[in-house]
Amino acid sequence: MRQVVLYQLLSLDGVAEEPGDWMFDGGQAIFDNLERVIGKQDAVLLGRRTYEYWVDFWPGDGPEPFHSFINNTPKHVFTSSPLDGSWANTVVVERPAADHVRELKQQPGGDIGIHGSVELARSLLHAGLVDELRLVVAATVAGRGRRLFDTSDELRRLTLVDVDSTPEGSLLLGYRTGGAA
Repeated sequence: MRQVVLYQLLSLDGVAEEPGDWMFDGGQAIFDNLERVIGKQDAVLLGRRTYEYWVDFWPGDGPEPFHSFINNTPKHVFTSSPLDGSWANTVVVERPAADHVRELKQQPGGDIGIHGSVELARSLLHAGLVDELRLVVAATVAGRGRRLFDTSDELRRLTLVDVDSTPEGSLLLGYRTGGAA
């Protein structure tokens, strides 16, 4: 069965929104880590807001390795209305995300990535469909913004599978999910 892997940049206080506002010098180690994560993925799950935020940027020039990956990989975008803009390899999904992801997991292929879509990530975590978290925790306190986990989340046990740090002070964390504790 395919694995759903959530890759998320977080501030030290858990903010996941707008990392460009608080993620400063990430360093090469973060790009190397990202390359390892996306190297196993052959599908991406995006929420509508992330798609519309990215559609004007990523099809142009962007930093590698993510630029080539996000443009060449099928993007499953969850929305109930037409999307603004056009982006190659986009699949519009109008049904519940959990149903679609359950089916994707049963199909042959590599890992299924979630990138930059906080609300979608939350819904799939609640549905128990995320198998692995790949978190980059920056040595920055953002102070405000949407967090990946909020006060309404149920207690959840995660298993640490690897940890590393960058010379710039960020943590690279890998967790397997274990459902509700």
